[in-house]
Amino acid sequence: MKLKVPEHIRSIPLYVPGKPIEEVERERGIQDSIKLASNENPLGPSPKALDALQRTLASVHRYPDSAGYELIGKLAARHRLEPGQIVLGNGSDEIISMLARAFLQPGDEVIMPQPSFQMYEIETRAAAAVPVPVPLNHFRTDLAAMAERLTARTRVVFVNTPHNPTGSLVTRPELEAFMARLPEGVVLALDEAYIEFVRDPAGPDSLDYVRAGRPVVGLRTFSKAYGLAGLRIGYGIMPVDVAEVLSRVRPPFNVNLPAQAAAAAALDDAAFLNETLRVVHAGVDYLQRALADLGLVCQPTQSNFIMVRVPGEGRQFFASLLDRGVIVRPLASYGFADCIRVSVGRPEENQRFVEALRQVLAL
Repeated sequence: MKLKVPEHIRSIPLYVPGKPIEEVERERGIQDSIKLASNENPLGPSPKALDALQRTLASVHRYPDSAGYELIGKLAARHRLEPGQIVLGNGSDEIISMLARAFLQPGDEVIMPQPSFQMYEIETRAAAAVPVPVPLNHFRTDLAAMAERLTARTRVVFVNTPHNPTGSLVTRPELEAFMARLPEGVVLALDEAYIEFVRDPAGPDSLDYVRAGRPVVGLRTFSKAYGLAGLRIGYGIMPVDVAEVLSRVRPPFNVNLPAQAAAAAALDDAAFLNETLRVVHAGVDYLQRALADLGLVCQPTQSNFIMVRVPGEGRQFFASLLDRGVIVRPLASYGFADCIRVSVGRPEENQRFVEALRQVLAL
C-alpha cells in the first residue's frame, strides 16, 4: 500500500521505551529478575492510592470528570495556585503534545537540550516545526548556548531539570539569566518529572515563576515519586492564559477515572511520599559509594537514578547484567555509548545490582 505520509511525519524518530519485565524474562529465559531501568518508584503506589483505585472499579462504565475537579482542586491548594492554572494530562507527555498543538506552526523552532526526553522532538516534528537541539556541556544543560540559538522563529523552549539521563540540575541563577533573554511570547517548559527527589536548594521551581505570571509551564507527573506510572497521569502548571489555550486542544476525558482517583488519594499520603524520598535518597548514597568502590565514575544526581560510565560498551554491560536478572538502561541512544543508567531500587535490589555488576567487571 502506498501511503501518502507527510515528510515531517516520516522524519519522526520512533520512541523506544524500556521493555516490561515480563517481556524481558520471556526473551532471555530468566526468572526472578529486577527492573532498574525506568526510574519507577521502588515501593510501588501509595496504599491510599490503591484503596481509591479499588473503589473506582465499579464505576468504570461511567465517563470520568473531564474537568478533573477534585484532583485539580487538591493540586491548586497544595501549590497555592488557582484551579485555572492547572491542566491534567494522560502523563505529562500529553501536556507536551498540547503545547505543540497549541503554539507551533510549520517552520517554528523549538529549542531543547540534547540528549533529553525524546517526546520534545517527536511532538515538535509532528507539528511540522523544527527541533533545535543544543548539546550538553559536561553533562549539564547549557542554557548559555541555548540562549544563543534563540531566533525570531523560536516559540517553545524545553528544559528538563533534573535532567534525564544525567541527573544534573540547572541552577536558579542560570535559569533566570536565560529567561531574561527570552523574547516575548516564547513559552518556557520546565520538565520537572523528578523534582520531588531534588536535594540541592539551588534548583529552580516552576511554581515561583508561574505565580509571578511568567510564561512558564511546569510539567509534573505522578509516575515517579507517587508510583502511578501504569495509570499515566501528569499535569501542567502555567499562567491562566496559557491554560486557556491548552484547554482548546485538550481531548475530552483525557485522564481516566481510576487515575484521577488514585492521584488525588496519593496527594493525601504524605507519609508514603516521605518514605519514598527516604528510600531513594539512601539508595542514591549507597550506590554512589558502591560504584566508587568498584572504580566506576557516576554522575552526581538530583533524581532517582544514576548514570554510570562503564568500561567498554554500555550495551554489552546491559546484556551481561540482563543475564544475571538485572535490567538497567543502556544509554547509546542518548549518545553515551559507554554508559548505563540505573534506577534506585529497594535496598536488596540495589545490593543485587552491585553484586551483578561486580561479577560482570570480573569477567
